[in-house]
Amino acid sequence: MFRYFSLAFKNSLRNRRRSVLTISSIAVSLCLLGVLIAIYHALFFGQETPGQALRLVTRHKVSLAQPIPAAYEDKIRAVRGVKEVSPWNWYGGTYKDNRDPNNFFARMGVDPKAFMAIRTQMEMPEDQRRAFITDQTGCVVSSDLADKLHFKVGDRITLIGDIYPGDLELKVVGIFTDPDAQDTLFFNIKYLRESLPIARRSFDSTIAILADSPEDVPRIAKTIDDMFAESPRPTKTESEQQFALSFVSFLGNIKLFLMSICAAVTFTILLVSGNTMAMSVRERIREVGILKTLGFTRDAILGMIIGEAIVIALIGGAIGLVLASVLAVGVGHSAGRFGIAGLQHMSLTPSTLAICLAVAAAIGLISSWVPAWNAARTNILDSLRYSG
Repeated sequence: MFRYFSLAFKNSLRNRRRSVLTISSIAVSLCLLGVLIAIYHALFFGQETPGQALRLVTRHKVSLAQPIPAAYEDKIRAVRGVKEVSPWNWYGGTYKDNRDPNNFFARMGVDPKAFMAIRTQMEMPEDQRRAFITDQTGCVVSSDLADKLHFKVGDRITLIGDIYPGDLELKVVGIFTDPDAQDTLFFNIKYLRESLPIARRSFDSTIAILADSPEDVPRIAKTIDDMFAESPRPTKTESEQQFALSFVSFLGNIKLFLMSICAAVTFTILLVSGNTMAMSVRERIREVGILKTLGFTRDAILGMIIGEAIVIALIGGAIGLVLASVLAVGVGHSAGRFGIAGLQHMSLTPSTLAICLAVAAAIGLISSWVPAWNAARTNILDSLRYSG
């Protein structure tokens, strides 16, 4: 087949309009396939950052909507291997106009000192760290959120309560960078608790935990869950990455969902490529007869037709992967705003590129095999008599 590569390449461009349309279809399909595989890889095989490897999250075993007692904090802190503990309360609320998607960002109440000890990769000037600890109405925002909403140190922010009664009047005292936190605002949980009725002050949404080492993480998770297994509010403790991934599970069986779409996309490309090759071969039956009279063997003809299909598929696949690389970055950035594990760093890995190109080549081979085999085994007289 490689001996006649140049001839196969020229044949692939003989009907330029059809070839361009086929290449475009394959490019769009491979682009979608590449992004889906990248999402699957990022979600289920992505590597934890150094900070995530040390952090766990404890929540109610039944649902995130169910709070857990704040008294659990001290009990968890006493577990061997636990270095630091901080309550995390999702405040929700409304900033300005909630109809504007730019105004949606995470708003979390935390214990400032413990929080900053747990966020080992957080970078923020020391004076801003001190201000966050000492100013009860102070808050800190991620640098990307500050850039998007033009926040700066000293600004006042009002959050209108919905989950919790009452509004919060906050002052921006710091702007931080953290690879594991995007579009996020953190404020002092003490300020929130003092604004609540007494009955609601003693509950947390989740409890963040910092372990001494990654090796301690599985043992700590089991110890905590066993500790509260028989309590009225049992817990589920998991790594920070698994916790963030649990939000994706709200959509259902995401693995089956992604794999089903990938299979449908691959099958669609196969139909498009197969139809193209069938039309192309039918148009050249007489040419096949002439090639045989010139001494071309059955294997040579078979190789040229299959090579033509593979060339078209690989060109479309290469273009699609370029588009997918750009799209994956955009999808990752958008997903990172919602804290979906791993997706904020999503990209097309070398293995994803190799898989997609292999799929493109396989589609070219499979879609052209039957028409190529039929053309190659047609005898010379039948080929020359063929009128299309």
